Amino acid sequence: MSQDEPVTPPASAPRVHFDPAEMEVRAFYRILNSVVVPRPIAWVCSRSADGVVNLAPHSFYTVACVDPPVVQFTSVGRKDSLRNVEATGEFTISLTPENLFEQVNATGTDFPPGLSEAEHAGVRLEPSERVSVPRVAESPVALECVLHSTLRLGDSTVVLGRVLHAAVWETAVRDGRPRIEHLKPLARLGGNEWSTIGEVKEIARIPYRTWTDDPSIGERVRGD
Repeated sequence: MSQDEPVTPPASAPRVHFDPAEMEVRAFYRILNSVVVPRPIAWVCSRSADGVVNLAPHSFYTVACVDPPVVQFTSVGRKDSLRNVEATGEFTISLTPENLFEQVNATGTDFPPGLSEAEHAGVRLEPSERVSVPRVAESPVALECVLHSTLRLGDSTVVLGRVLHAAVWETAVRDGRPRIEHLKPLARLGGNEWSTIGEVKEIARIPYRTWTDDPSIGERVRGD
């Protein structure tokens, strides 16, 4: 091939296209649930104004802010967790460990508001340190939160909670932080699919100075 001949790039894999404007809401929701994966699960414990404790898994969950420490979960529709947090201003988020897989799933059952999911699913709760809402006793990590704010987006509400306290099992902490091999969290995938942590890979972030000083790094990453 001469230098003047065009180079044909390798063909991209064929794609299926989904347009939310042309699909039913629930149909596109299933697409999002299947591609935004894996999702950590907030096992949210809250208490109603009447004193009934609610425990429910929410898989739209992440860290929202570092300083102050804020986490967020999304209530799709007006669920008990949202109503309770709005009423009392407190909640806890417990990590969902592998060994409580069936119990986590069971607390997602649409029990009536007056019933306790924890009681019916056999999940033991214990008192928290900083809030009046309990946490899951058999979860290795619990975050105790007060309501920071809520944000309404269409049919959903983002709940932002300021973390007042993190309670972690002593056996799960090494070198000053909780370690994934002791937490063994569950994650949500698409449909009725869940996942465990699987293989853990570790890699250090590359400072730009190091990248420029050592051209072989870029060559290796690009596959030159």
